Parts: sequence; structure tokens; C-alpha cells
Amino acid sequence: MAKKATKVYFYGTGRRKNAVACVRLLPGTGKITINDKDMDDYFGLDTLKLIVRQPLVATATEGKFDIICKAIGGGISGQAGAIRHGISRALVQADEEAYKAILKKAGFLTRDARMKERKKPGLKKARKASQFSKR
Repeated sequence: MAKKATKVYFYGTGRRKNAVACVRLLPGTGKITINDKDMDDYFGLDTLKLIVRQPLVATATEGKFDIICKAIGGGISGQAGAIRHGISRALVQADEEAYKAILKKAGFLTRDARMKERKKPGLKKARKASQFSKR
């Protein structure tokens, strides 16, 4: 029985707001695929594409890895931040000595913990109350 060839890849999970991204880095040409779509098709805004590419630009690894992402939850902005976080973690797994200091200094390894505040009972939203009436 022939052995199945296994591809070497680096894995990172990124999170931001309510979005979670599972990111795999495979040695390749620099193609970025998010939820089985090309990055240009998935993100309409150039700023979101820029956010996703930031860790690659900082570590000068553009064109060295193919990136496959599964992003779930949150909105597209949160997903872009989660993908950036996941790519950064995967790059550290690929070569810790070379990339960790650069990515940490840029702030890409820190999980952005800001989330939407929960709605409180008796209020319309988290803090918005109905207008006060004296009489």
C-alpha cells in the first residue's frame, strides 16, 4: 500500500470581536484563499485586503506562502482582523526566531479583545435607556 504524501503546513487560529479564522500556510506562490474564494472576491474593500497582507509585508514573506483560511462569525472587518492574527501566529510557527520579534513589535500577535457589550435588562441597547420623563 502506497503512503499518502502529506503536505507540510503551518497552522494558526486568529480571533477578533466575534470572528474566528483558521489559517493554514503552505509553501507556495502567495495565493490567498478565504472560505474557498479568492481574497479579491471575498473582501470588497482594499483596506481589508491590506489588513490581511500586513504580517506578510512586515516579515517580507509575500509570495512565499499560499494561505488557506476559514473565517466564521462576526462581520467582514472582524474577519479580516482575525485572519491577520491567524497568519501572524502561523508565521511564528513557521520560523519563531526570524518572525516573532517583528510581529510582536507590530502588534499582530496580540488578540484584539474589544467585543460588543451585552444588552442589559430594562435598556434598549447596552447603555441606551429610554428618555427620562419627570412627569
